Amino acid sequence: MVRTTIQAKYPWPYILWPYILSNILKYMYNPETFGMYVKRKTLAMQCVVTHPNMEDRWRRSLWTQVPSMPACEYLCPTYKGPDYDEVVKLKGTFLNPVLVTHFSQPLLIHDGHMQWLFDHTGKRYLDLFGGIVTVSVGHCHPKVLAAATEQLNKLWHTTNIYLHPKIHEYAQRLAEKLPADLNVVYFVNSGSEANDLAMMMARLYTGNFDIISLRNSYHGASPYTAGLTAQGTWKYNFANGFGIHNAINPDPYRGLWGGHRDSPVQSVRSNESEVVDGVCSSTQKYIDQLQEVLMYSLPKGKLAAFFAESIQGVGGTVQYPLGYLKKAFELVRSHGGLCVSDEVQTGFGRTGEHFWGFEGHGVVPDIVTMAKGMGNGFPIAAVVTTSAVAKTMSQALHFNTFGGNPVASAVGVSVLEVLEEEKTQEKALEVGTYFLHSLAKLREEYPVVGDVRGKGLMIGMEMVQDSTSRTPLSPHLMMQIWDTCKDHGVLLGKGGFHGNVFRIKPPMCINRDDVDFTVTVLRQALQPTNLL
Repeated sequence: MVRTTIQAKYPWPYILWPYILSNILKYMYNPETFGMYVKRKTLAMQCVVTHPNMEDRWRRSLWTQVPSMPACEYLCPTYKGPDYDEVVKLKGTFLNPVLVTHFSQPLLIHDGHMQWLFDHTGKRYLDLFGGIVTVSVGHCHPKVLAAATEQLNKLWHTTNIYLHPKIHEYAQRLAEKLPADLNVVYFVNSGSEANDLAMMMARLYTGNFDIISLRNSYHGASPYTAGLTAQGTWKYNFANGFGIHNAINPDPYRGLWGGHRDSPVQSVRSNESEVVDGVCSSTQKYIDQLQEVLMYSLPKGKLAAFFAESIQGVGGTVQYPLGYLKKAFELVRSHGGLCVSDEVQTGFGRTGEHFWGFEGHGVVPDIVTMAKGMGNGFPIAAVVTTSAVAKTMSQALHFNTFGGNPVASAVGVSVLEVLEEEKTQEKALEVGTYFLHSLAKLREEYPVVGDVRGKGLMIGMEMVQDSTSRTPLSPHLMMQIWDTCKDHGVLLGKGGFHGNVFRIKPPMCINRDDVDFTVTVLRQALQPTNLL
């Protein structure tokens, strides 16, 4: 008797095949629909079958075997919530319809441990998206969990009308991680809030109103930051973005002039430029375009701020040509503007070489915004700036009810401690570089892999119809690959303007075994026979 796990609708082999064959007849006149149906149905519901030689029979069937998943000692507790169909019904009835779930058949996740997530059936998944680049040191990391629990047993909330120790300890610890002049911390609750506040600070300090961000950027979804975010797919049809201008995006893969970037893997278009003294030759061409925005779109070149992600996140892990951000900051400051680094996704060691993404560009911003990884999934964010800029906020009363509350501050302190104790930044560099080189091999093997890019564990893999035209891979084929990886136990993110970039930004506790497993799964998903 062999106990093996298969995917089926009914639990007994003698009725499994008639069921599948009946659906073959149902879908055979539409090969595309049938192909998707086979993958979806054979990998959708999990049951355990006990039957002689079933494992051998399954191996000889037409379905691809799931690669062996790295070991995990954690035992997931049994799910005790409402059943799957009931949750789907509740979502459709009571939740905002704009909340779109991932995959053709959404997952019902109920438990997590470090780099692993578990669905309602107990199936384990390698989480390579970290709650949208938010889980930094691992799901339910024991030290962070203990810190939150200890603080919950003492004091949950007072707001800042009283002193409480954790917010002051955290502010000091956070400021110590930044350049010396960046030492005043405003705590908020999300990245959108942080960028909102940074916009207001810059306008108050400079006395100017106009702000520049880059096309393809994402800086939040609030009405105030909607103008900063320069992707039409995220914009609603209402008046927004007054006084905000979007400059050309210096993209080494899809941009007008290509370029060299700060990554272990270069774009196939890197040969269109050269690097002299650490600066890419395409950089000045993009800077000239930024200069034109200042000349033609702003009132006599007067600028409040320039916002830039150190690596564009939602836009598909896009990096800039070497030297671009440094030259952009110099140009912005010559027009009286402040430089704002959006570290919501790239901060806290994710890029590997540095604790902050902006350090990789050799710049020091005037304002830094941060969120996501700073709380390892707990809602906390911050704006850090100089004392001179911070003083402008005293022109009126300002308050944030939950910003820096005792529990959030305790969690933030513990995350910083884990990052140091477990050398997470160093691991992100080592494992991330290994990951990038492994994915680069897939680019050599499969024409649909157009670009592999990033630093540390901030990685993107752009999918195309062919490597010459760089036409984005169709949504249908993207979904097939995405679903196949999920069915085999790997959860990838997806982004980019065309939705054709797999975003790989996992908890920074993954290891090389996890990388090897992921690449094996991707290699199976990318087989031409699977992309029909």
